[in-house]
Amino acid sequence: MDLRQLEILQAIAETGSFTASGRKLHVSQSAISRQILLLEDELGEPLFLRVGRQVRMTPVAEALVQLGQRVFQDVHDTVDAITDRTRELRGTLRLSGGMTVCLYVFPSLLKQLRRTHPKLDVRLMVAPAGRSIEEIRTGQVDAGLLTLPVEHADLITLPVLREELLIMTMPTHPLARRKRIVPQDLAGEPFILFEAGSGTRRVIDRFFLSENIEPHIVMETENVEIIKAMVKTGLGIGIVPYIAIAREVRARQFFCARVEGHELVRETGWVYRRASRPARMIEEMLAAFEKVREGLPLLAPRGGRVQGPSRG
Repeated sequence: MDLRQLEILQAIAETGSFTASGRKLHVSQSAISRQILLLEDELGEPLFLRVGRQVRMTPVAEALVQLGQRVFQDVHDTVDAITDRTRELRGTLRLSGGMTVCLYVFPSLLKQLRRTHPKLDVRLMVAPAGRSIEEIRTGQVDAGLLTLPVEHADLITLPVLREELLIMTMPTHPLARRKRIVPQDLAGEPFILFEAGSGTRRVIDRFFLSENIEPHIVMETENVEIIKAMVKTGLGIGIVPYIAIAREVRARQFFCARVEGHELVRETGWVYRRASRPARMIEEMLAAFEKVREGLPLLAPRGGRVQGPSRG
């Protein structure tokens, strides 16, 4: 059995006759008949039942037609994959994520993608996780870097980041003078937190619940920059990913610390549509992300106090 014989069987299935399949494949009817006879001799099974001038496929022939469809699809996909690698990557890649991701992760990724694929048009969208998921599922967005878990049968989820969440205050706040911060130190403090229902907020809420603390929440927002701005005004304290405040902590503009005995971490991952083979754009985006991931400040330096108060 060879590919040509499978191609002939597919043509007969599509056209309904030896004569029409010969025209489709640009060969004579006798050539078609000869290949079918050779295949029947090899298999020891008839492939067609001849009723007058019509032919009807036997179950054996139908099984071979299905085999041929799979084989030719695999050949097509393999050829596409090989030629894809030799072409310059073009088109539009649409990425989605929350405010923190868009501000502190996507810029490095975009820079890397532009360096390796200058003809690729990358469009970034800020959106809550729920909206991002729906737009990925409907094809409006190619991939999102979202707080996990995301559980949908039609989506692939690839965990890539573990981001540490830290208590954040101004350096002049009383908490900044403590050698260590324990959960009960937070009771009664006013909090500016991420919006209820978000993946990050669920991590924070589990912490409060585990310590039987009823947080005094004075503001909720999806925007980490608003949280930082409100903390600066003295409205309250925050719990934010270290990546969002690493620069200000090093400059002693903010104080941040871990909570004694607790690891507050949110897991972030790429989410994209499930397919038999990821699109080349997705593969190239993931490769570019791997090159920038090591440079992201995801975890604060070890020790309970990450940054002491500023020295006047």
